[in-house]
Amino acid sequence: MTMITPPPLDQQEDVEMLVPHSDVVEGPQPMEVAQLEAAAAVENPPAEEPPSVKFTWLIPGFTRLNTRKHYSDVFVAGGYKWRVLIFPKGNNVDHLAMYLDVADAASLPYGWCRYSHFGLTVVNQINNRYSVRKETQHQFNARESDWGFTSFMPLGELYDPTRGYLVNDTVLIEAEVSVRKVLDYWAYDSKKETGFVGLKNQGATCYMNSLLETLYHIPYFRKAVYHMPTTENDAPTASIPLALQSLFYKLQYNDTSVATKELTKSFGWDTYDSFMQHDVQELNRVLCEKLEDKMKGTVVEGTIQKLFEGHQMNYIECINVDYKSTRKESFYDLQLDVKGCKDVYASFDKYVEVERLEGDNKYHAEGHDLQDAKKGVLFMDFPPVLQLQLKRFEYDFMRDIMVKINDRYEFPLQLDLDRENGKYLSPDADKSVRNLYTLHSVLVHSGGVNGGHYYAYIRPTLSDQWYKFDDERVTKEDVNRVLEEQYGGEEELPQNNPGFNNPPFKFTKYSNAYMLVYIRESDKDKIICNVDEKDVAEHLRVRLKKEQEEKEDKRKYKAEAHLFTTVKVARDEDITEQIGKNMYFDLVDHEKVKSFRIEKQTPFLLFKEEVAKEFGVPVELQRFWIWAKRQNHTYRPNRPLLSHEELQMVGHIREASNKANNAELKLFLEIVRGPDERPIPPPAKSFEDILLFFKLYDPENGVLRYVGRLMVKNSSKPMDIIGELIQMAGFAPDEEIELFEEIKFQPCVMCEHLDKNTSFKLSQIEDGDIICYQKALSIQENECPYPDVPSFLEYVQNREVVRFRTLEKPKDDQFTMELSKLHSYDDVVDRLAEKIGLDDSSKIRLTPHNCYSQQPKPQPIKYRGVDHLSDMLAHYNQTSDILYYEVLDIPLPELQGLKILNVAFHHASKDEVIIHTIRLPKQSTVGDVINELKTKVELSHQDAELRLLEVFSHKIYKTFVSTERIESINDHYWTLLAEEIPEEEKNIGPNARLIHVYHFTKESGQNQQVHNFGDPFVLVIHEGETLEEIKTRIQKKLHVPDEDFAKWKFAFFSTGRPDYLQDTDVVYNRFQRKDVYGAWEQYLGLEHVDNAPKRAYHNRHAYEKPVKIYN
Repeated sequence: MTMITPPPLDQQEDVEMLVPHSDVVEGPQPMEVAQLEAAAAVENPPAEEPPSVKFTWLIPGFTRLNTRKHYSDVFVAGGYKWRVLIFPKGNNVDHLAMYLDVADAASLPYGWCRYSHFGLTVVNQINNRYSVRKETQHQFNARESDWGFTSFMPLGELYDPTRGYLVNDTVLIEAEVSVRKVLDYWAYDSKKETGFVGLKNQGATCYMNSLLETLYHIPYFRKAVYHMPTTENDAPTASIPLALQSLFYKLQYNDTSVATKELTKSFGWDTYDSFMQHDVQELNRVLCEKLEDKMKGTVVEGTIQKLFEGHQMNYIECINVDYKSTRKESFYDLQLDVKGCKDVYASFDKYVEVERLEGDNKYHAEGHDLQDAKKGVLFMDFPPVLQLQLKRFEYDFMRDIMVKINDRYEFPLQLDLDRENGKYLSPDADKSVRNLYTLHSVLVHSGGVNGGHYYAYIRPTLSDQWYKFDDERVTKEDVNRVLEEQYGGEEELPQNNPGFNNPPFKFTKYSNAYMLVYIRESDKDKIICNVDEKDVAEHLRVRLKKEQEEKEDKRKYKAEAHLFTTVKVARDEDITEQIGKNMYFDLVDHEKVKSFRIEKQTPFLLFKEEVAKEFGVPVELQRFWIWAKRQNHTYRPNRPLLSHEELQMVGHIREASNKANNAELKLFLEIVRGPDERPIPPPAKSFEDILLFFKLYDPENGVLRYVGRLMVKNSSKPMDIIGELIQMAGFAPDEEIELFEEIKFQPCVMCEHLDKNTSFKLSQIEDGDIICYQKALSIQENECPYPDVPSFLEYVQNREVVRFRTLEKPKDDQFTMELSKLHSYDDVVDRLAEKIGLDDSSKIRLTPHNCYSQQPKPQPIKYRGVDHLSDMLAHYNQTSDILYYEVLDIPLPELQGLKILNVAFHHASKDEVIIHTIRLPKQSTVGDVINELKTKVELSHQDAELRLLEVFSHKIYKTFVSTERIESINDHYWTLLAEEIPEEEKNIGPNARLIHVYHFTKESGQNQQVHNFGDPFVLVIHEGETLEEIKTRIQKKLHVPDEDFAKWKFAFFSTGRPDYLQDTDVVYNRFQRKDVYGAWEQYLGLEHVDNAPKRAYHNRHAYEKPVKIYN
């Protein structure tokens, strides 16, 4: 079933996790993020937006879909045909994948494109507030005819019927599509249009960009940063002050967007940090604290305090006795509640709200014992720049998760904190200071709790003109976008069929203000001050102007690249320098030889003059050889340039040697030297002459070096040149030597013995071949680790210096070891065990490294689960040099044969839950788990029996039978709860039954959604038993005090909604169904406030990395 309705405009921005759909998803999600930035920058200019169309797609029988891809019906938006594409079981990831697809892409004319801003939503059919919505924008074309999200939402949440996304096996999906004019992103000039430039996004650094733009546009702050002492010897990547000065200078004087990599490197961040989205409020605090510390002892010491520091007074005042306790605290920003507050003033009212300390909560006043008292906060002074952090993200204690508060929340252009006769101020506050503030910046978060996009609205001079700073793009905006559209809340769709009395459809606005910056009117002239080049240190101006000149040179270089070619000239000196150090195979690394940038139309003879100037070798004594790549992937000098070729242009020679347009011309310069080492004319080369290169190997010291080259006849034999080779090596004239031909090294080393008495021609030796030689093997040398050239080259090709880290300290290298890529699993763990002094190497467990996240992979390496070290270090198309290790208490093979379960044990007579780790053979049963658990826990009596329950979202989904095998039990997403079986359940009669009892609380407001919490349990109820009788047993079981228990309510659930019970109701009669779980389960609900502390096992898999600035 589909419906199309035109919704109103919504200015939400793109979420940072999107990709065009692909049947194969390679690499980690952060690469997807990087793809977004190019697309996300294309944005509608500040003009009237076109109407959008809302498409609703109802998918019945969702769990029975057996196709990998599933398309919606076609709908029309902006005059174009569209459809939604989903992967119900995930697109090679365990998330629902969802994309917007151009329905008629195959039949559109060549070169078509269309630009759309769209949002996709999986509707929560129980409570629309928890719907999952993601937005983005994209320019569709023939190559990218669909675009969206590979990881839209976890499949585990989608398919869980209790979550509300799958109801009656039906999923509801919405697409909101707005087609806009196609703009050329590269044609938009932020500097030209607005006078400002933006910041480049490194992957997921939009949160940082919005904060940096806000701080930059506080001129007093910018001036202070410029005046922080730095020197020309400082490196921006190692100095936060210099990196920030550089960034601010470029924002002020550059014509294009500015990169932030220098700054993040100065923070000590790696690539992974740049792909990890953090909290902008947390970054603000950490950055200001770091700058405050860096400013100490300088001319700008105290700037952070002067700008952002205010003071508040916490007080407790007794009502019946003369006693008052006060404490002064400073703040750099204020955290204001959004939930339950309509605007900023309501939040301030709540902030200073007086709390009564009475009853059980009386205050212990010194010298007066327990007293009724008032507790509250008042402000002693506000700072010139007031930063208000809006608490859009809160912890939902009922659901044990973080949620975003998208409620409507208003904020004024002018904020008067002296209102109502200074109600927010303490009696000691300076009343002569007028606390009237003007809105300077609005930082916006668009998206949900798990991710989104940040941008900022700023008016740099406090004029009426606002600007939107969205990463690289800066646009002019009107005040309505800054205020009304960032308040959040819900928006109502217009009626599609006005004649019908349909309830209005409301949708949540996920873009809303997250941080506000106000500047005090009386301080604005001081804060919005003039900042020019004289405020910037001379060395910084010189450095940055030099950078700009280098950037311009690179641009010019690139623009003229088609007129030039690069000629790389290798000589004997280069081969001597490189072989045996960083180079062992072939002859030279061309990236490390002399490079000439020559116009393609330059005659080669003129180029030879350039070479003569550079190397001091006359033109007539130069002979050049062309390099060639052989079929075996080696790269050798192939033939000398002929005399008629040297009459050509450099570009023609390059094209003849390599057809690739961007290829370089690579040459070997043969210089023949006489007895006095001066260059002499090279001898004529006949067809029979071949040029050979020689390397000498010293097995005793494990050293390979280049010793020279010879021109020989192909009809001659190696024996004919033995004397020359001995002389080149410096050996005694009668020394016996062995010769080997270096044939190739990819994919494996091939180095074969060369017969001294066979001609070079019969041995298939040709120009550019390499011959390695060494002293003939002796008994002593046989004891060397690598006694001959082939074994040494094999070792060099496969050696790997591996950095080992412990899992407990995944950022720190513990030590390094030189290993071979060919080492087996046993070789690696044996050598590691020897290194750390461990007798049993089977107790070592290794974990590979993720090259993208710079973290350990989630799954360790199984015992002998890989063949070689090279397999341990491989990650997609990259190779790591890091391995993590841990030492187990039992051998790894034994551990792999065990099933590890984390079981929470609920003590029968104590209100405590303790998690126990149970390790048993995989073929064990639940009964074995219970027997093992009995040895670890304290039972109420010796003969107590236990049962094992499967719990999810505080509900019981299964009671395990003792014979069930444990191998299939999953405790990663489900909690395993063990408890004693009460005596009354053991001999349950025909007139009694077992029911599930769950704790719950209910939301206030229209939705009144039910949330379960706490530990569920099983209860026996008897026929004819009233609620009052059952309540007595429940209170005794849960040890609840009378005063608290009197506030509890009891309800019967059968369709997810509470049916409240009276004390006289017979509970047994309500329960008719058995073995029905999920949304339609029948259970007895206990409604009360959740006062219990959160236990670790409820959220043991959650982890959030804090913001850190390391330097």
